[in-house]
Amino acid sequence: MMHTSNFPPPSTTGPPTAGARALTLGVEEEFLLVDRASRTPVGRAAPVIAEVAPLLGDRVEPEFYTAQVEVHTDPVNNTADLWRQLAWMRREVARAAADQGCLLIAAGTSVVPPTQPLTVAFGRRYREMALRYPAVLGARDQAVCGCHIHVGVDSKAQALALANRMSPWLPVLQAIGANSPFDRGADSGHASRRSVAHSRWPTVGPAPILNESEYEGLATSLVRSGLLLDRKMIYWYARPSEHVPTLEIRVTDTNADLDTVVLLAALVRALAATFLTEPPDNRPVLPVGLGRIYAAHRLAAAHGLAGDGIDPHTGTRLPAWTLVDRLRDRTEAALAASGDLPLVDRLLDHMRAAGDGASRQRAAYRRRGRLSDVVDDLARRTALCGESAVALEPPPTAPDPLPMSA
Repeated sequence: MMHTSNFPPPSTTGPPTAGARALTLGVEEEFLLVDRASRTPVGRAAPVIAEVAPLLGDRVEPEFYTAQVEVHTDPVNNTADLWRQLAWMRREVARAAADQGCLLIAAGTSVVPPTQPLTVAFGRRYREMALRYPAVLGARDQAVCGCHIHVGVDSKAQALALANRMSPWLPVLQAIGANSPFDRGADSGHASRRSVAHSRWPTVGPAPILNESEYEGLATSLVRSGLLLDRKMIYWYARPSEHVPTLEIRVTDTNADLDTVVLLAALVRALAATFLTEPPDNRPVLPVGLGRIYAAHRLAAAHGLAGDGIDPHTGTRLPAWTLVDRLRDRTEAALAASGDLPLVDRLLDHMRAAGDGASRQRAAYRRRGRLSDVVDDLARRTALCGESAVALEPPPTAPDPLPMSA
């Protein structure tokens, strides 16, 4: 697909991507719209999208509820351009939201509960999902927002092989991206309440170990049986995309801090590159077994980076930050090859000092004991796109037209 838009031109100063074949990156972010006065979710996505669509094109679209907006990048080759494109889209959507009396919020769940049931977005597919899965939706008072990271692949078979190998490390990424401790007016006790709420949908969880023929058979069976409406509802934490040639990682909350999104994307790509460049061996795909992977995801959802996780190779419990360091070391060669190693080290140092998303939300609440302060802090950080802890060139205030290829 070809796009012509006002997207800022590619950076000439960002980190280079080395190697004969660099993996492309892309990110989808789901945001919540809340009323500026009440901080409750409000269904104003349609006018917000209408305002920015002439600029963003099909990079902005509705999500499941009318109180949500989704943006997605074009494929990029380096993290500098990824940061700049995401910053540009956040800035434009936040501006349109302000015109509609809203704040744009990047968090996994709604901090303040809605005053009335949320409205399902217009469109046949979402309406059919609402009719088929009423137990999942319950009182329609809970919207969840995730961040999905795409890495370019050569084939569906390659995407599945990578998903199999990356599965034990995904809880570590989930812990880094935990950003939903508050849910509808209360501290949930989790670092990522979104992970718990989203698991009510069919197929949400670690992907089964499959080759391409097994995947095709299972996907067809899930749809024919009526368990899923269509293949887009295969919500595994790692899956081959059905519409673009990518591996999609779907395990983290949407994060207000854009640097966290770029950190996660860099680590996802480096992990994929690591497994693509390593020669095959006879080690098991899941060294710790599927049961411990589920347990690792539960720990990541409960504690984020503030507690323990499970080592992907030994199955032992270790501090989450120890596992983050091991992920960084596991991917060091790939990060160096892409030019992202200094970036990742700076971002990890910044996160150790400033805290992850969940801890920063709770810190905002502790200052005065007001949920409105949590919302306002999220809105400020979501829209704070002109500053970065990573020394990347900020996007210009008036981007020049540039054709983009996707």
